[in-house]
Amino acid sequence: MPGLLRGVARTAVVAGTATAVSNRVSRRQAGRWAQQDYEQQQQYQQPPAPAPEPAGDDMSTKIDQLKQLGELKAQGVLTEAEFEAQKRALLGT
Repeated sequence: MPGLLRGVARTAVVAGTATAVSNRVSRRQAGRWAQQDYEQQQQYQQPPAPAPEPAGDDMSTKIDQLKQLGELKAQGVLTEAEFEAQKRALLGT
């Protein structure tokens, strides 16, 4: 009988330890996923930079603004459709 109790007690300790470790790993992983989700939401919630307004008919100003739009598109801030719409507005076409 003492051998049986010792075996049951050992099994209970091993199972309890395994459960505790498993729960700790699950909580840590859930925390990492929550942090990643938070970072992604922050990245996408930032409003895109407003399209620069044309300042007169100065061609160099328009070229600089087109370069800025191109950089925003390359960074993924603007989609292709948004880029084209801003470019048309800038060029007045």
